[in-house]
Amino acid sequence: MECDPKSPTVGLTPAAAGLLRRLRADHGPLMFHQSGGCCDGSAPMCYPAGEFRTGDADVLLADLVVEGMSESVPFWMSRSQYAVWAHTRLIVDVVEGRGSGFSLEAPEGVRFLIRSRLVDG
Repeated sequence: MECDPKSPTVGLTPAAAGLLRRLRADHGPLMFHQSGGCCDGSAPMCYPAGEFRTGDADVLLADLVVEGMSESVPFWMSRSQYAVWAHTRLIVDVVEGRGSGFSLEAPEGVRFLIRSRLVDG
């Protein structure tokens, strides 16, 4: 699936990049998916690459380049969630606290979250 040229830019904070490097060392290549469901469904979930099955209901927004990692980290979002976030810059960050779900960082006592800024459209 091609990246949508109108997609929001996705970036990483230094804390998120550091956590991704640690998770990569333990789990191999990684991917993100943000479904837009209720509760933690609207948080970006990190999985081993290919473990979350994507399809026509998803959009590839970015291949995140993380210094020190040999491959990029694809960031997928459900099309319905993308319709809401289309005019924002998404920044993946990390905060203390354990989210629910199957995201790889859950046992670390932290969770990924999205910070956003409106962009000119």
